[in-house]
Amino acid sequence: MIAFALRRLGRAVPALATIVVVTFVLIQAAPGSAADVLAGSGGDQSTVEYLRTYLQLDRPLWRQLLAYVGHLARGDLGRSFVQGGTPVSRLIGDRLPATLLLMGSALVISSLVGVLLGAWPSRKPYGRFDLALSTTSIVAYAVPVFWSGQLALLVFAFHLGWFPIQGMTDARQSLSGISHGWDVARHLVLPAIVLAASELALVSRVTRSGLLGERPKDYLRTARAKGVSERRVMFAHALPNALLPVVTVVGNRVGFIFTGAVITESVFGWPGLGTLVVNAAQSRDRPVLLGIVILVSVAVVVANLVTDLVYAWIDPRIRYA
Repeated sequence: MIAFALRRLGRAVPALATIVVVTFVLIQAAPGSAADVLAGSGGDQSTVEYLRTYLQLDRPLWRQLLAYVGHLARGDLGRSFVQGGTPVSRLIGDRLPATLLLMGSALVISSLVGVLLGAWPSRKPYGRFDLALSTTSIVAYAVPVFWSGQLALLVFAFHLGWFPIQGMTDARQSLSGISHGWDVARHLVLPAIVLAASELALVSRVTRSGLLGERPKDYLRTARAKGVSERRVMFAHALPNALLPVVTVVGNRVGFIFTGAVITESVFGWPGLGTLVVNAAQSRDRPVLLGIVILVSVAVVVANLVTDLVYAWIDPRIRYA
């Protein structure tokens, strides 16, 4: 198992290097630059050229790339072009906990609730409840995050007033301890549910499909013949085997959840990496964009590795060559 993990990590290095190079080139090829943003609409050409020289954007692309890779090899993600030269690692570190809290909450909600909603109606497949849940899942998976987020704000924050409108905490109050935790939880509910909705729908569909595939198998017939209740047959015998594809889906969706988090944070004003990456894209802040891309790429690689290891742990029959 350890050898397999090391081989997978070794294969991930070329993939990460390719991601860095492609992202670097794409950002450089995009119209505009950080120098144009800093100069502003009233800046003349001489100001723009001075800023390009100061930021070393006038150097050949391959030299800029080699310089960045050299800093990256030393663990230096660079400094922001437009935020006063603040280290990228500090900018990411300040906002990463908020994003991890949002993504982690959404992942837990989508996994637990999705498995439950997929398993329960499979006891009586194609019944009214099963069909209603299947239709709802398809709709939830198809609705864009930005639309469902705005709808949730309109209904539950503006009209009903059940939850705060934006942010992670109430800026009008200085809270601590349990009061602060409760305030963060109230602000977290809506964005976490909105972010989890489409993933929850996918997990429930995969769980349901896996259980329906397990129903006609002989080991379940044997359990029923021994007098085991249908609920125990489904949840104690069939569900562990049906969870194998669910584990794969959840692990492979980390990148998609981050993409949804970027949109969700923008809608709800959540102070995480989402707002940072949007601002960096608008200002052509290349070091910040590259730092976030590298972070997400590493997270996806690690998530896929953990998924493979968990898959082997759940099903001991699996062996990796």
